[in-house]
Amino acid sequence: MPETYVVRNARILGGEPADLVLRDGVIAEVTAAGAANAEGAIVVEAEGLIALPGLVDLHTHLREPGREDAETVESGSRAAAAGGFTAVFAMANTDPVADTAGTVEQVWHLGRAAGYVDVQPIGAVTVGLGGTALSELGAMADSAAQVRVFSDDGKCVHDAVIMRRALEYVKAFDGVVAQHAQEPRLTEDAQMNEGPLSGILGLRGWPAVAEEAIIARDVLLAEHVGSRLHVCHVSTAGSVEIVRWAKSRGIDVTAEVTPHHLLLTEELVRSYDPVYKVNPPLRSERDVLALREALADGTIDIVATDHAPHPVEDKDCEWAEAAMGMLGLETALGVVASAMVETGLLDWAGVADRMSIAPARIGRLAGHGRPLAAGEPANLVLVDPAREHVVEATALQSRSRNTPYAGITLPASVVATFLRGRPTLLDGAVRSAKTEVVGS
Repeated sequence: MPETYVVRNARILGGEPADLVLRDGVIAEVTAAGAANAEGAIVVEAEGLIALPGLVDLHTHLREPGREDAETVESGSRAAAAGGFTAVFAMANTDPVADTAGTVEQVWHLGRAAGYVDVQPIGAVTVGLGGTALSELGAMADSAAQVRVFSDDGKCVHDAVIMRRALEYVKAFDGVVAQHAQEPRLTEDAQMNEGPLSGILGLRGWPAVAEEAIIARDVLLAEHVGSRLHVCHVSTAGSVEIVRWAKSRGIDVTAEVTPHHLLLTEELVRSYDPVYKVNPPLRSERDVLALREALADGTIDIVATDHAPHPVEDKDCEWAEAAMGMLGLETALGVVASAMVETGLLDWAGVADRMSIAPARIGRLAGHGRPLAAGEPANLVLVDPAREHVVEATALQSRSRNTPYAGITLPASVVATFLRGRPTLLDGAVRSAKTEVVGS
């Protein structure tokens, strides 16, 4: 018989304390603090904790199939649960590429078997990420995985004709194309943000216009065909202005920013430590401030981790040879708390919107990003806003260790994550002796 949990004295979205009763996969009741009947239930003492709807990541690399040395669906799901996520969207640049109904269904089934989070596959826009022929978009949409987000992330859909066709095609099933905005000819052999520092360090620069030119083209294409466009990992102040302009015209565009682009700057590249090598690159302090402001005012809709695990040998090498990308799932909430909450740019209700409600809406993912109210799915995370934590790479749940935050103290700690009323993470400080956490 499924267990009943009473989450006692939690501050929903940072508001007044209340009790939540979790039963049969849903929130059965929300009562005044201390008023819930806890007879026969497992009580989770949540005084001082903030309850948010389970986080949703629209941009995760789980690497399986093909690069299980870096991550698997199970290990990435476990990392996601540790970070407060109850759903992640798995990018398509696997090996083989997730460009068929069979491959996306494989990823979907692996996620269900792991059971830590709901894993929603993203389908490739083009066959093999080659950029020349559309993938089986309709078949993936009609598959058991019911794919609604399509992306060649890692590569840009640089051909305007192919991009237009993709935007037109996905309209039939309310899909969205998530573009990795990078003009390839402008970024050949690029190593870091283009500017004075790239010249000083002797690294080929990655100009902001390479991102901005693609976004400008694609918002116009989306307007022309009347389709939905999502822009992945926006990283420049100029990109923000283009997205803001497009929204002012009523174009159906959404955009994401990563935690690392909200906190880290190109100055870290002075160390030549490949842990800071990422696509798009870390930008200037001016860009970081513009991204924060855009997330606060809603120009940028969501935070997405771009969790990109790599094995040690792909990062522990010379800068020019190192793979691009960094871990993000387990540190995302702490980074957002540091960059946005502690600076007064967002409150906890705003965090819930940018990290749960909006990404679920963009991805058309039912059952997630819902209010913490009676009758809603019991997908939630408990956060201790007062508990700082030092990031330890060796303690991460991911198979990889390429975190740029190792040794850094971050505010706010995830202490419990519930997926449909089952604990996928439950901190010992609030755990009942009879609780069994998923996977233990």
